[in-house]
Amino acid sequence: MHFKSFSFTSCLLAISCLSACTEFQNQTDLVINNVTVVDAVSPIRVERSVVIRDDKIFAVSPALTGAAATTPNVIDASGQFLIPGLWDMHVHFLYEPKLTEQMADLFLHYGVTSVRDTGGNLADLAALRERLTERSRPSPQIYFSGPLLDGEFVVYDGSDPARPELGVDVANTSTANARVKQLKDAGADLIKIYELVQPDVYADLVAAARSHNLPIASHVPLMLTADEAGPLADSMEHLRNIELACASNWQELLQERRKTISEFTEGLGYDLRRGLHSAQRLPAIAAYDENRCNEVLDTLQATTQVPTLRLNTVFRQQPWTRNDWPIALTGMPNDVAQQWQSQIDLLKHNNTAPDHRFADWSLFLISRLLERKVPIAAGTDTPIGLGIPGYSLHTELELLVTGGMTPTQALYAATVAPTHFFGNTDEIGQIKPGMTADLILLNANPMDDISNTRNIAAVMTRGTWIRR
Repeated sequence: MHFKSFSFTSCLLAISCLSACTEFQNQTDLVINNVTVVDAVSPIRVERSVVIRDDKIFAVSPALTGAAATTPNVIDASGQFLIPGLWDMHVHFLYEPKLTEQMADLFLHYGVTSVRDTGGNLADLAALRERLTERSRPSPQIYFSGPLLDGEFVVYDGSDPARPELGVDVANTSTANARVKQLKDAGADLIKIYELVQPDVYADLVAAARSHNLPIASHVPLMLTADEAGPLADSMEHLRNIELACASNWQELLQERRKTISEFTEGLGYDLRRGLHSAQRLPAIAAYDENRCNEVLDTLQATTQVPTLRLNTVFRQQPWTRNDWPIALTGMPNDVAQQWQSQIDLLKHNNTAPDHRFADWSLFLISRLLERKVPIAAGTDTPIGLGIPGYSLHTELELLVTGGMTPTQALYAATVAPTHFFGNTDEIGQIKPGMTADLILLNANPMDDISNTRNIAAVMTRGTWIRR
């Protein structure tokens, strides 16, 4: 797949005829004219002109008319809709090495202009970001955590080629601060805490992250509950382990879990974690207690949830059955596409019906999160579980709406909510003066149907268009 980029910064804006806009004179600006402006914070604004200066939105004004609307730097976007660039808050650039180098272009192709990588080798991620920054064509803005900070037994330890080395051990409290300082010094934008961390180590990692001014993404450690660990983190991933905390017999399940982990002295962290999920997830869902769950969710009102519904429901919604899947798959590297198609063929011939209970639970929990005012951000865990970079984010938006969100809330989850995690709400995620010019021009209104975010005419990142 090839992408062509171009910039209008060389076009001189002849705007002397713009009434009340003399500040635009003699500037090299771009104007998107006659467009309907849609973001998740402001009311829909019809027939507007959006002025881009360098990499920022300079003005949002009534549409230009007459001669002013016909200058070369003015794009007529009549009948089209402008939304902010999208975020994917949970990706892994290094999970599939054959895909790593192409992921940035795929994200932009589908309008994902900012991504948060939540686990991988720090040096490799830093080198990747530097390569993407220095290349001639644009790339998305990449934030990364570096490795998963795990316990003595690391889930993603690289022992199996199917599970790359994404994690490192933080076996005791004496190493917690050193690990976090190392990440900070190497340019990490956040830390990511994983599931086999001990409670005292978790507390020390949180303290270290706060001292180094790094936000915290976290799974719920298996030795803790969501209402214990969640309030200490800035985001929680996958809705995983909330089911245990919401069970009527949560104390019994937690005691069993802690006993299993404490007695585990030899083996793979992956097997330990998988065994506990297999043994306890569905029984916990079956023992759901709404009053108990309300108590748990109320502790998470300052902790953004990144549900990754696309991953949680992959066997339920079967993305390969979509009409646009074959074309999307052709955008992947050939060897990756063939590998994925082989997996799909095996699934089609598998006579065992998949268990959809966790998928259904994940969708159900969206409405509960909304009811208890727990913030939600959109992420996909791409490329894990047949997640095509960029393409999968639109599936996530659709599933958030299926779970109970309005299209406006889903758009908020993929534009504004991520900025609360990073503290850059004043810089990106909305269409107003001063914001970074990350934009998507759509051919249909996403407020009518969130699936219209797929109907992309063009993508802009930091003031530069990416032509589809």
